[in-house]
Amino acid sequence: MNNIRTLLNSDGNSQKTQIKGWVKSFRSNRFIAINDGSTINNIQCVIDFENTNESILKRITTGAALSVNGILTKSQGRGQKVEIQVSEIEILGDSNPEEYPIQPKKHSLEFLRENAHLRIRTNTFGAVMRLRSALSFAVHEYFTENGFYNFHAPIITGSDAEGAGEMFKVTALNPENLPRTEDGKIDYSQDFFGKETNLTVSGQLEAETYAMALGKVYTFGPTFRAENSNTTRHLAEFWMIEPEMAFHDLDMNMDLAEDFIKSVIKKVMTTCKDDLEFLENRLLQEEKSKPANQRSEMALLEKLNFVSENEFKRVSYTEAFDILRNCKPNKKKKFQFPINEWGVDLQSEHERFLVEKHFKCPVILFDYPAGIKAFYMRLNDDGKTVRAMDVLFPGIGEIVGGAQREERLDVLQSKMAALGIEEKELWWYLETRKFGTAVHSGFGLGFERLVQFVTGMGNIRDVIPFPRTPQNAEF
Repeated sequence: MNNIRTLLNSDGNSQKTQIKGWVKSFRSNRFIAINDGSTINNIQCVIDFENTNESILKRITTGAALSVNGILTKSQGRGQKVEIQVSEIEILGDSNPEEYPIQPKKHSLEFLRENAHLRIRTNTFGAVMRLRSALSFAVHEYFTENGFYNFHAPIITGSDAEGAGEMFKVTALNPENLPRTEDGKIDYSQDFFGKETNLTVSGQLEAETYAMALGKVYTFGPTFRAENSNTTRHLAEFWMIEPEMAFHDLDMNMDLAEDFIKSVIKKVMTTCKDDLEFLENRLLQEEKSKPANQRSEMALLEKLNFVSENEFKRVSYTEAFDILRNCKPNKKKKFQFPINEWGVDLQSEHERFLVEKHFKCPVILFDYPAGIKAFYMRLNDDGKTVRAMDVLFPGIGEIVGGAQREERLDVLQSKMAALGIEEKELWWYLETRKFGTAVHSGFGLGFERLVQFVTGMGNIRDVIPFPRTPQNAEF
């Protein structure tokens, strides 16, 4: 049995072949378009109508699974290089055309989300998920080639790495008969783990401990956030890529982030050309229906080249703040969130302005105000900024967030105390600063954000197989 991708790349030299796949369309009782998932492109199978059993013909419907034997030949028609002259056909699985929802017509993305178990059979989602797979492989390949060890961070944790408090609780306690302490609080000492636990929002803190022994590690696993947000950029369950490196300062961290992103994007641009071309054409058609002022300035491949071919501009938060405060959109009150006082957290509109309008290249912002960043980021000598960095992309704004970590025990303890973080909850994290502490850094990249950028999909729910969002865990 051959896969269709291989056959379409062959010269059609009258070889015997067998394929298995699903019917995409059937026309004139003669031409079957079949796809097996290996490529965006279908292969045309030509049957002899007069010599094909009528009962078989009636069962060749959209979505049906077929096995086809025949001769691969050069195509006489337009649109394909080769086709299969069918000698034998077998129906492996029927598909009732009156019930099958994925018919050969345009479907809205909302409709397809309601049929997430079948949407992968559309051209759009086939392309997206092949790209997701290729990006995943490229991530592992990059880190392996650069001397990193893959680290599996725990999914169940007792710590809140981000300090946001938006975590899903993990418990084995009976909700109808919860044990209580004397002051009426839930007694988690009687729970499975003997303490309050949650699904992780990040594997960073645990990864830091391994980086301080193995040198360079990375996590690539599921993370969870109980944020009641229904935007096109948020999921309750998502995958995070988090490298942590001993003996790396902020400059080395920025070097790695830039090289990593460029590498994985270039990789899929080489290996997934057909899927990217399809998605670009899809987006171009979508753009035509939008008002002129809402259309994207760059096509998909142009945007990917914009990132992979340009040097990332490195700009301090303070310099970026001055640029934004004095820019025309801010002075004319065009920003939804005005830039007035130093220390404000930049929004997507500000980040995109810096990338798309001002510098016209990807941007890495660094040295953020300490007040808007996490406790584990290294405090600068000025006492008011930390060695944080964010990578900003066109169309979406921030795609990577990272920092040089605070390696000084006394400073880390002071920052935790100021934020009310109890040392006993992170005693193991603090001990890495007692025994052989060293400069170290890392960053986090939400994998779905990367897939969304590379595929051009407008909603993050369309780049993960079964999205988990508020009020939605159907599949």
